[in-house]
Amino acid sequence: MKRVTIIVALLIAFTTSAIAQTTGFINTETILSRIPEYTQAQQQLGRLKAQYDNQIQNEIKVIENLYTQYQAEKSRLNDLQRQSRENDIIMKERAVKQRQQEIFGQEGTMAAKTKELLEPIRDYVQKAINEVAKESGVVLVFDVATTQGIIFSDPKGDLTQRVITKLRLN
Repeated sequence: MKRVTIIVALLIAFTTSAIAQTTGFINTETILSRIPEYTQAQQQLGRLKAQYDNQIQNEIKVIENLYTQYQAEKSRLNDLQRQSRENDIIMKERAVKQRQQEIFGQEGTMAAKTKELLEPIRDYVQKAINEVAKESGVVLVFDVATTQGIIFSDPKGDLTQRVITKLRLN
């Protein structure tokens, strides 16, 4: 029984040390913040989002004004006029919601622009991460900027600076 316990303990120790030697981590936020094109793309996306937000808000204000006007005049309108105004307001609300979806939805304008601007940068960084991992003999790399649940990381496993050096961002 002692022999089995010792063998199991040794196997666990060897497995743990093998895993520790083949894993590393990076912080993509640190890397991306050093890339001027990424910062510029983020700023451009922020301006575009603000522009679209303003357009949508203006359209919503028009609808709110129509509704307020309708409420004030509702008692003087006949049934046909009331129904017409209500339908008009409802149609405008639907149009704004559809426009929001076209702009901010998963397949919307903002998603497409984000992909257009950021995907080449992310591909560039990913290529450097892959090269650093291969050079370091690492088979598994965690991103501490996005991975939830990492409660400890030894600085010896941090490949962030090596990726920054590989990208010549020093």
